[in-house]
Amino acid sequence: MELKEFIENFASQFEDTDASAFTPATRFRELDEWSSLTALSIIAMVDEEYDVTLKGDDIRNAETIEDLFKTVQSKR
Repeated sequence: MELKEFIENFASQFEDTDASAFTPATRFRELDEWSSLTALSIIAMVDEEYDVTLKGDDIRNAETIEDLFKTVQSKR
């Protein structure tokens, strides 16, 4: 699993945010488009793509996309 691929999959859950906005250091909850619905989309994407079950706390405890990536890696 690569960070670059994870970021691409993460970004694909957003319709109106430009892909260039997504980097390892992006504080995803600060994005205008972030919502509880987006969080559910991220949880579903991680389950489907990486066979990892994220919980709401995992998302709340992550500040950046890279933090979330590391959480997913630790659960594999």
